Amino acid sequence: MPWFRAPLGANQSWARDFVLLGFAHVPTLRPLLSALFLAMFTLTLLGNGLIVLLSLWDPVLQAPMYFFLRQLALVEICFSLDIVPQLLATLLWPGRGLSPVSCALQLLLVLACVTTECFLLTVMAWDRYVAICRPLRYGTIMSPRLCHLLAATCWLAGVPVSLVFTIWLFSFPFCGPRGIRHFFCDIAPLLSLACADTRIFEANVLVATVLVIMTPFCLIAASYVGVLATVLRMSSATGRHKALSTCASHLIVVVLFYGTTGVIHLRPKASYSPESKQVVSLSYTLVTPMLNPLIYSLRNKEVKAALGRACWGRHGSGPRE
Repeated sequence: MPWFRAPLGANQSWARDFVLLGFAHVPTLRPLLSALFLAMFTLTLLGNGLIVLLSLWDPVLQAPMYFFLRQLALVEICFSLDIVPQLLATLLWPGRGLSPVSCALQLLLVLACVTTECFLLTVMAWDRYVAICRPLRYGTIMSPRLCHLLAATCWLAGVPVSLVFTIWLFSFPFCGPRGIRHFFCDIAPLLSLACADTRIFEANVLVATVLVIMTPFCLIAASYVGVLATVLRMSSATGRHKALSTCASHLIVVVLFYGTTGVIHLRPKASYSPESKQVVSLSYTLVTPMLNPLIYSLRNKEVKAALGRACWGRHGSGPRE
């Protein structure tokens, strides 16, 4: 790939493979971890794949909320496919080399997926705000065209961010041992291997992290403040309960995602060890993608009803989105 070029004089450094050292500190647990992560990966693909198929197949699940839920499930599938196969290979064949191009591509997809998920969760919060605070105009505002435009924007938003920082990071020369103290190629462990002044890069990463993580989080919080204010003005207890129940699943997902990514990316580097970072990283790379379908399906009557229709063959006619 021509855009991954090392600086002059660093060709020899560029040609050397990296080695992922994920969970090297617990070698006796590798077989158990491999089986556990494989089971979680399988559940992630099955759960998110089921959400995608149900939202495409069932005419009841054609509301904008389920359209965006399908996009979230697709992001989780892409994220898991980028991370877990390489993680399993690292556990089963420790010391196996990873080419710089493969490492760069993994980092590129990680940054793109995380950015896309941040913006997608923001759009989903805004969708709930419009549904609850502007119910009479909801159908007009959340038109199919706007939904597709918002989804495309969320998917494309991660491309420039991931491209810029991946190309910039891999333009640095890497010297010394090539062991990455993580189970996937991430910015922080790769920076520790760079033998160059990376202060400007790190400052820009911090700014981008705050913008990508905190700006959407603030918009989500603002949306739910508006939702809460509207709910408190409702005279019907049933109406309040119904309005809040439609937001509960999304709020749980937001707390899980931002709680773990915030700990990893917004805490000072010196405040945690690489081993503890690996454990926390598992939360948003394996646990959250696996739990999201369960959260939405177990708390959502329409998704459970659609699953029942799919299992028992009771499917009415209706237009697909």
